[in-house]
Amino acid sequence: MRMLQSILIDWRGVAWSAGILGGAIVCSLAVRKILFFLLKRVGGDGRTVFLTSLIRHSERLSRWILPLLAILAVLPISAVPDRVMSPFQHIVGIGLIAAVAWLVILAIDVLADMITARYRVDVADNLLARKVQTQLYVLHRVVAVAVVLIALGAILMTFPAIRTLGTSLLASAGLIGLVVGMAMRPTISSLVAGVQIALTQPIRIEDVVIVEGEWGWIEEIGTTYVVVRIWDLRRLVLPLSYFIEHPFQNWTRTSSDLLATVFVWVDYTIPVGDVREELRRILKSTQLWKGKVCGLQVTDASEHSVQLRAVMDARDSGAAWDLRCYVREKLIEFLQQAYPECLPRHRGEFRTVSDGVKPARRTGGARQVASAEKT
Repeated sequence: MRMLQSILIDWRGVAWSAGILGGAIVCSLAVRKILFFLLKRVGGDGRTVFLTSLIRHSERLSRWILPLLAILAVLPISAVPDRVMSPFQHIVGIGLIAAVAWLVILAIDVLADMITARYRVDVADNLLARKVQTQLYVLHRVVAVAVVLIALGAILMTFPAIRTLGTSLLASAGLIGLVVGMAMRPTISSLVAGVQIALTQPIRIEDVVIVEGEWGWIEEIGTTYVVVRIWDLRRLVLPLSYFIEHPFQNWTRTSSDLLATVFVWVDYTIPVGDVREELRRILKSTQLWKGKVCGLQVTDASEHSVQLRAVMDARDSGAAWDLRCYVREKLIEFLQQAYPECLPRHRGEFRTVSDGVKPARRTGGARQVASAEKT
């Protein structure tokens, strides 16, 4: 009520201050519009990574950051009453803390986009790029969370009641830290696991992994979780600590090269040398083969057939899968056309029993059958 009375008494000063602040806001919005118009004309076509990233990350938040900075600039020359000035300065101070945090996160985002554009993962040899992007992705999330927490703490400390409460709780900081640590144990363990993954890198972006019996790619490494894109486009979401505490398969840990194998069962009469030559001819006819490994061996034999194993190399897991299917199809086609009699078969033998002679008992085996035939 007293604040309203003071405003009514000094209405001219209030109107002057409101006009100055409103004009500053309007000018800041006009400057923002002109600035982004020029930025889009210069770098909006995507040719400049820095300008493109700057526009994309700052266009929304600049609608309130620039007016806030304009108010902060003209606030000393405005004749705002003292009773209004104090809470108004408090609000502007909170906005200034948020603006500084936003500028830090903006700089991190732009830097991350520039590094990502330099180290691209959509190329054949992308091991270094995946390594850099994984470290950048995880550290970017950790730093962003840290900046937000520091800014939130600074904003809370601007309130006298909270600052007094924080000072009085210093004596019991150990107990409070223990309670908070126990309550936030999963979050803290995930953050620690994120730092470990960024430094040691058991997984990277676009790594091919087998986890929980599923085959897929590492699509996203978040602050507390990892998203695995499974081959059938499902998503498997796991906590970061899973990759520190549980075993899993990583097919592209040091290289994307893989050995592909194909198994074929054939008859004992198969000419292995001819099949080996056909395998080499099949591999030379496709670009899926990397060109270094080509082998065919007899790896198993049963009472009815033998097992042939074809081994060849591929550039990545996707090519290895396609190469296996291609070689398996062509080998079966070759056997059907060139050696159909060498496909797996079951052999049997039929015997006739003379008239008037009882069949031999099973307990006697072959010797009883022979004696019956002699009689």
